[in-house]
Amino acid sequence: MNQLSEQQHTEPTCRERLIALVRRILGEPNGSRPLPIDARLSDLGMSSIKVVNFMLAVEAEFKLIIPQQQITPEHFESIATVEAMLTVLLDSARSR
Repeated sequence: MNQLSEQQHTEPTCRERLIALVRRILGEPNGSRPLPIDARLSDLGMSSIKVVNFMLAVEAEFKLIIPQQQITPEHFESIATVEAMLTVLLDSARSR
């Protein structure tokens, strides 16, 4: 295998990166428990302030600015909804 192929296999997926961000925001006590991607972020222990921190962390991690109209409770309900929103935003950015 060449270096590029090996690098592609070791890069974390969008979902893995989001889960890592959620774990970082929630802190250590939540570090070992599974994080269901469809669970509400509030049910995982995220307060509204932590959701704002998560949103900012997502922008930094994925090097993008989330458009104002995308910052809705529906888009930040769960890891799955954030992932779906990001997929659309990243696909849109790639097609430009």
